[in-house]
Parts: sequence; structure tokens; C-alpha cells
Amino acid sequence: MGGTGAGPRQRTDTTPAQWVNPLRDERDKRLPRIAGPCSLVIFGVTGDLARKKLLPAVYDLANRGLLPPGFTLIGFARRDWTDEHFAAVVHDSVREHARTEFREVVWERLAEGIRFVQGNFDDDAAFDELAKTLASVDEQRGTGGNHAFYLAIPPAAFPTVCEQLSRSGLAEPGEDQWRRVVIEKPFGHDLESAKELNAVVNTVVPEDSVFRIDHYLGKETVQNILALRFANQLFDPIWNSHYVDHVQITMAEDIGLGGRAGYYDGIGAARDVIQNHLLQLLAFTAMEEPVSFEPSELQAEKIKVLSATRLAQPLDETTARGQYSGGWQGGRKVVGLLDEEGFSKDSTTETFAAITLEVDTRRWAGVPFYLRTGKRLGRRVTEIAVVFKRAPHLPFDQTMTEELGQNALVIRVQPDEGVTMRFGSKVPGSSMEVRDVNMDFSYGQAFTESSPEAYERLILDVLLGEPSLFPANAEVELSWKILDPVLDHWAASGRPEPYEAGTWGPPSSQEMLRRSGREWRRP
Repeated sequence: MGGTGAGPRQRTDTTPAQWVNPLRDERDKRLPRIAGPCSLVIFGVTGDLARKKLLPAVYDLANRGLLPPGFTLIGFARRDWTDEHFAAVVHDSVREHARTEFREVVWERLAEGIRFVQGNFDDDAAFDELAKTLASVDEQRGTGGNHAFYLAIPPAAFPTVCEQLSRSGLAEPGEDQWRRVVIEKPFGHDLESAKELNAVVNTVVPEDSVFRIDHYLGKETVQNILALRFANQLFDPIWNSHYVDHVQITMAEDIGLGGRAGYYDGIGAARDVIQNHLLQLLAFTAMEEPVSFEPSELQAEKIKVLSATRLAQPLDETTARGQYSGGWQGGRKVVGLLDEEGFSKDSTTETFAAITLEVDTRRWAGVPFYLRTGKRLGRRVTEIAVVFKRAPHLPFDQTMTEELGQNALVIRVQPDEGVTMRFGSKVPGSSMEVRDVNMDFSYGQAFTESSPEAYERLILDVLLGEPSLFPANAEVELSWKILDPVLDHWAASGRPEPYEAGTWGPPSSQEMLRRSGREWRRP
């Protein structure tokens, strides 16, 4: 009997701390990390961004078990709402926009930590109330004094909110606590304003606690650029000027700007998309292999690329801008920008922008990078196309290769996320004819699990303190340094060229490439 009793007692004495699961090695990046005790405060919580993206992303993280048990979500806005009213708003947003299935048990746990604080950004009393609310959730919910502040607000309000966070003591963490500030784009409207904004933010919180959100960097396919390049020896030997003819980076939208004049007029396509999204995609495409995937190493390589990037000259021939006019799109007639609600008849805001860049490094010298973006284009698509040089000698009669183009590797960021390789292949039959064919890799078909929304990844990285996918101070300022000369040039050059809705931009953008014997891809 004594022997029998000893067995169970021995097993009971074996505590979990004595047994180590090898899959839980902290160095193992295959397993998702769960955020520690913390809260998230969203300023501008009544806006579209919060309702359609941020609040559903928070629920999706909770649904995937990636938020801590005591996680607290606090909304800050002018509305006269109670905690219960705000929870109902969050509930409706989640039911309508969440990526994952709605589960009542997950919602109930999340709803326990939902709070609301009413006030304006310049209201001292409101921020004092916010400080009291955070102190109480630290005590009641165990959030440990760790707070992230998400500024989903117009850029003009950034300095006011930062100053209030400083005045109320919210920006100053205690021992073994953290404070993080999340800033949505645009990061200024030129180099000077970006420097001023960075200076204001950095007086309140140190640079390593500032997270500048570029939601494109949260997309799986953007991160796959790094995997594609650095996990495969197949591409590295040809990823340079010896083999690459040029690179095209396109972000096209088929929607217009009706109702968005307040945000878009005076900003334009180049500031809205090229300065952040497209230059970041260029940096991922052109960067050297980092020493490691530590955030500081990734950022260092991107900074090197942006430091070496400059506009090709002369700007009249290497850039193009346009403004959509009326036309047909998706089988319906649409109006031009100047007839959209809120835009004046003499608006010079461009809705299409294309620029040519050169990267002055040994790898990329002589390879033009063409960046373009626009509204009311042929279809919604974002892609990076690395177009290779033609074979130096083709041992075929000209008629055999009339339909043979250039090899290309195309990374589709959205929609239909994946990678396409274009190469020449013989057409079946007794004759010798070589024609372009495509080989496709699709995320949707290759993997059984769906990709998380970009904001899910980015919000979790903020709570974990992982800055890999967030542009650093220097990246933002270098991007403006690259773009400012063309913005100044356009400002002194009259009006944007009109292009018909549903087409692929103004004629000047086609001419921009044809001068060097190239053509834009038809995505």
C-alpha cells in the first residue's frame, strides 16, 4: 500500500515550473506571443478608422487568445456616452466588421474591460479623469501601469494630445511600466512639418516608445517580401542591376473621393500614398540583407536604402500627375474630381502621381524604380513588379519570339495576395513559338488559415513593444526629403493633367516610361 501511495504523491510534487515545454522557447518565433498586462486608449474612437478597423482588430486579437485576461479598452471622445453606451458601439462595430467569428464568451470577457472618458483634446479636466480611470483599471483589472495611447485623430491635433499626456503625467511610466504612443499617418505634409511633429512627440515620449502606423506594413504579403528574398537562394543572385531592368510599384484604387474632400483636398496622391506606403515597399524591395531580424537591424537597412534614393531628373520627364475626370467605371457613369462634393472647381489636388527614383548603391545603380498611385483607375490593386532584362542572345527566328516579353517577378500585396512569375515557354505544337506564361502562388490556396488583418498584427506589436514594422523617425524624414522636390516642382507647374475615370492615368505617365522604351504593366 505504501508503494502505491508514493506514486501519486511524486507526480503531485512535480510542479509545472520543473517541466519545460520546448515549443515555448522564447526564441521560437513560430508561436504567437501573448501581450502582457496592459490597456489601450483610443483617441478619436468615434471615427471610421476606429469603428471599421481598430475595434474589430482588438476583438479579433481577443478571439485568438492574444490579449491578457485583464486587458482594458478605453475610448476618448466628445460624445456624452456611458461605459455601457460605448460598449454597445464596440459591440456593433465588432459584429459588422470583425474578421473572426463572433463568440459571446469572448465578447463578455472583453466587455468587462471597456471604459469611456468624455472630453475635448484641450480639456485638462478630461485628461485628469482619464488618468484616474487608468489608475483604477491598474488596480481593478491588473493592467500594471502599462498603457498604449492610439491617436486615431487628425494630425493637427497630435501636438495638443501629446502635451496633455505630458501635463497629466500619463506619458511618464513608473518603474517596470511602459507608455507607448501610436500615430496614424500622415506624418506631416513636408520635411519641415515632419521634423516639427517628431520633435513635439519626442519631447513627450522617447523615440523607442513611438509607433508610427503604416497599415501596409502589417500585410502578410509585404512581410513575405523579406521571406521571399532572404529565405531563398533562388532569387538573391539575380536581385541586382546585372539582371533587373526596372522595378514598378503600383497602388491603384477604383474608388473616387466623394465625401473625402476635408481630408484629401490639398494633400493629394503623392503625400497620401507615395511618401509612406510606396517608399516603404521600395525599401523592403531594395534593402540589403539585415544582420538579424531584430527591429533595429531592419530599420538600419531601410534607412540605408532611403538615404541612397533620389528623384531621377529632369522632373518634367520623370514624373507625372493627373486628376480624374468623368467617365465609366464598373458599368456606371461617375463624375470627375471637380464635380465631387466638397472640391472646388479650381482644385489642383492630384489624384494620380507617378515618379521615377534611382537607388545609388552598388546593387541598384542604373535600375529605375517607377512608383505610381491613383484614384479611379482600372482596378483596385497593389503590386511590386521586378522586371528583368531580356536574354542577351535569343537563338530563335524573330517570328518565334514575337509574343515573348520580359521575365518578371510580381508580388501582389492586394487583393488576391500572392506571387506571380512570368517567363517564356514553348507553345505546344509542331512549330517553335515562345510565349509568356505565368506561374502563380496564391496565399488563399497555399495556406489553410486566413491572414490576420494588418491592424491586428500592428496593434499586437504595439502591446508587445515590437517596432519592426513601424517607420522610425529617420525613415519618415528621409521619405519627405526624397519627395519634397517633386511636390515643389508640381506646385510651380500649373494644373494636373486630366485622365478619364476607369483608365490607367494621364498620357504623361505612359510617356514617362516610353521615353526609355518601357511600358507600365497592366495589373
